[in-house]
Amino acid sequence: MAQIFDRSSNALARASLVLTGLIVIALGVTLDQLQRSPWVTRQGQRPDQPVPFSHKHHVQGLGLQCQYCHTTVEKSSYAGIPPTKTCINCHAQIWTNAQLLEPVRSSWATGQSLVWTKVHDLPDFAYFSHEIHVNKGIGCASCHGRVDQMPLMYAQNTLQMEWCLDCHRNPAKNIRPTSEIYNMAWEKPAEDRPVWCAVNDGKTDAPTAQSVSCVTKDPGVAGAQLAALELPAHGPHGLASDVTAAMPVAPAYKKFTSQDELGHFLVVQYKIRTPKDLTSCEVCHR
Repeated sequence: MAQIFDRSSNALARASLVLTGLIVIALGVTLDQLQRSPWVTRQGQRPDQPVPFSHKHHVQGLGLQCQYCHTTVEKSSYAGIPPTKTCINCHAQIWTNAQLLEPVRSSWATGQSLVWTKVHDLPDFAYFSHEIHVNKGIGCASCHGRVDQMPLMYAQNTLQMEWCLDCHRNPAKNIRPTSEIYNMAWEKPAEDRPVWCAVNDGKTDAPTAQSVSCVTKDPGVAGAQLAALELPAHGPHGLASDVTAAMPVAPAYKKFTSQDELGHFLVVQYKIRTPKDLTSCEVCHR
């Protein structure tokens, strides 16, 4: 019986299988990179807004604090979008006829809110709480970038699940003292810029933000200067000893020269749950 297929068909079949496998792998890699690309994540994109609001001008130029506009950032899952009244507080006095601010004046006159385009927009199934992150030592710049240097707002990070998990697997690398949450220029501790922290002795039910005191200047210097004051003696024990006895005992400060040391210290003091404690998907997903 004559052969139906030529002998070269075997080589062709093997080549076809290899080529099909390569195409599948290439397609998978392409789709993986596509879903991480700015085209999908909108990372770095500056969407059109009703008013080209400049964070750089208001934060770095005028010195406005984040909480002035985002009033609920410390007590709600949402940071809050400022109402028109917040803008009018200043712009009823300055730039009153600027064409750039016509939408603001129109919104104030008609009572219709400005429709802003969300820059950091998470999926509806993902739950994120600003309150817990802010009060546990995650600074604004850790997620939003150097907002004080952005003339127009854009997303610096992808906000994808893998980006969130990367932080939650090792939160120590991003945690800072809660006193530095709104400090956009905060730099991680180093040998030439150490940070001193002390655990506050007080009520056990105090908020996490009040459980630790951190400073960027050596607290021992101020203590030594105070101890060096010469007070005149008075009374049975002398005035100096009376004042010293009445003064509260200063907390013991610990020096940190690396983010790893400081972060792990704050993880314990701020009672941050480890990945092993986050056993329920409902922590982040609703």
